[in-house]
Parts: sequence; structure tokens; C-alpha cells
Amino acid sequence: MTSRPEQYRFHNGAKAALPFDPAEYDDRLAGLRDLMEMHSLDAVLLTSMQNVAYYSGFLYCAFGRPYACVVTKTDCITVSAGIDGGQPWRRGHGDSITYTDWTRDNFWRVVAGITGTGKAVGCEADHLTLLQAEKFNHFLKPARGMDISPATMQQRMVKSPAELDLIRQGAQVADHGGHAIRAALRDGATELEIAMAGRDAMEAEIARRFPDAEYRDTWVWFQSGLNTDGAHNPVTNRRLRRGDILSMNCFPMISGYYTALERTMFLGECDAASLAVWQSNIAAHEFGMGLLRPGATCAGVTEQINAFLAERDLLQYRSFGYGHSFGILSHYYGREAGLELREDIDTALEPGMVISMEPMLTIPEGQPGAGGYREHDILIITEEGAETITGYPYGPATNIAG
Repeated sequence: MTSRPEQYRFHNGAKAALPFDPAEYDDRLAGLRDLMEMHSLDAVLLTSMQNVAYYSGFLYCAFGRPYACVVTKTDCITVSAGIDGGQPWRRGHGDSITYTDWTRDNFWRVVAGITGTGKAVGCEADHLTLLQAEKFNHFLKPARGMDISPATMQQRMVKSPAELDLIRQGAQVADHGGHAIRAALRDGATELEIAMAGRDAMEAEIARRFPDAEYRDTWVWFQSGLNTDGAHNPVTNRRLRRGDILSMNCFPMISGYYTALERTMFLGECDAASLAVWQSNIAAHEFGMGLLRPGATCAGVTEQINAFLAERDLLQYRSFGYGHSFGILSHYYGREAGLELREDIDTALEPGMVISMEPMLTIPEGQPGAGGYREHDILIITEEGAETITGYPYGPATNIAG
């Protein structure tokens, strides 16, 4: 019987256009290698979707299989499953090795072949499960391990000019989706129908702006009535009725980069109690945007918005933190938890960071003005303050519609 290989290289076709120029990935890898030198690491094993994509350009689809990008002092190599064919090679910066599933744990044998055994290896401790951590130790037998997650997150939090350009375009695509949703509003339409109108508009706009990209994961959460009480409530088939509170949430995804537009809306009319809550949340939103500047801390901004809402007897209706970072993330992978506007985050804002301001108030069902109110703008921290890159307007003048 012919022996089957543990691995092979399937460099099928020419390299495709990546989201960024090769020099951008080289700069990111240089920053990672600076971290490796600082901590005397021989190699780094990156296993999360966000870090594999950030350093190599390849955004994998795991489907229950392990994937990695292994960075040494000289190489950047993605490790992927055979089901992907030559895609990891074409859509990745650097080399690519495919592992076979003829024998269990061939993934780890490939990784060990790149890093060597008995070395100092960085890994993402917040991504490795207990099982995979055991295999990391069994196959690599590291002389020393180190959690590289916090350091890579710090690197990702400050965006390059090329990243900022892509994020600006993403915000414009989200605005495009918002206008499509507003145009589709009508009594009797379902949440699903409205969501589809926004998603389709954004996907077409992404293809127009980025004709060489991959298209995946763009979505809309369009919520109405009681379904607005949570920011991440899925779309339903509920039919809209005149006077409904609505929550529009547009999320274009461009090569793994997430942007968002979120707006409170009302169908046709807005009652006085709802308008009062809405205007209060808008006031908190505008107050919060004015606080985002270099040197401000996430906790400090949070404390000031908390006081603003407490003065209006509304703090008890706050749902979550007031904003978060942007970059390679989505609703099922990626997070830069060190840049969230929460009481327990002390990170100081600095130029090149990208953050949202998105206060949300949820008034329980049965009370006047019941529903979830949320406005969301994306801001780039600059040397002087912050640049708002969201263009779609907020407030009653535009968003009582349909």
C-alpha cells in the first residue's frame, strides 16, 4: 500500500491580490519579530482567525479543523487543511503548507516541523482549548511558552494608514446600506425583508469598490419592537407596524475588516415618551463623541458618560459598554478587548486607534418609551482629537421614516 503523506505544498496558481500590499504585511511581521526578540522567542504560533489574517492575509474557515500561521525569525507559513485546495497559498503572504487528515494530529506534526522542538514558542493562550494546549506541549515540547495574545492585540489596535483607508471605505459602505434600509421601510414589511435590502446593497457596493476581494460575512441585524431590546438580537420574520421602534444595524465585512452603522428609527411616527428617551440617548452619544481624544482613557470616558446618564436618571437602563475597537473582527471571531469603553479598561487612546461611540438604553416592555435605543458612529483618534467617519445621520429628522 502506498504511504500517504502527512503534509504537502499545494501552490496552485499565482498569488492573488491581498487586502494590502506585501510591504504592509512585512511591516506587521517586523513588529511581531520585534516582540519575539524582546521576549527571546524562537517562533510564534498564531491560531485565531484574526491573527492569522492580520499577519498573513489568509482568513480561514475552520469548520472544525485547526489552522495556524507560524512565524519564525525568517519565515511566515500558514498551516491549513487539504479541503482549502490552493486558496491559503493564493490568498496568503508567505509560504503555505497543507496537512492531511489521513493520520490524527498531522496539523501538530507540521507545526512542530516548522518551529522545531524544545524551543521558546509564543502562542495565543486565549484561543487554545485545553485539548489543543495539551497537544501544543506534547508535540512541540517547548522549553518555554508565552502568551503572545496581549502583545499582538496591542499591535492590532493601532492602525496603519492602509488599514485606516479600508476602514473609512467600510464605514461608507455601511452608510450605503443604511440608506437602502431606510428606502425599504414600509408598514407590513418583515425584519428579514428589510435586512436583505441592506445586506444586498452593501455586498454590491463592496464588490464595486473592491473587485479583486473575497466576499463573505456581510450582514444586517434589523430589529423591531420588543426585538430591539438587545444589540445582538437576530433578525426575525416579524412584520413592521406603524409607530414601531426600529434598530438598524449594518455590518459590511471587507477582507475580515468589520465596520458598523447602527441607528434608532421609528416607522412613520414616534410617541412623546419614546422621543424623550431617544433624544436623551442622542445627547449621551454626542457627549461621548466629544470625549474621544488622545490621552483619554476608556475607563475615564465611561465614568463621564455614566455620570451624564445618572444625572438624567437613565443610567439604570444602560445595556453594555459605550464602544469598542475596529479591525479584523466579526460576530464570531476577533476582539480587541483592550480597547473597549468599559469601567475595567484603562487603555489610553492614541492616534491611529479606531473606536465606536454607541450608548444604548433599553426601556423594559410595558413602560413608556419601551424598546432599545442605540446610535453608533466610528471615530479615528487623531493627533488633535477624533475624526468621525460615519456619514449616515442620526436622530428624528431623518430616521422617522416609512
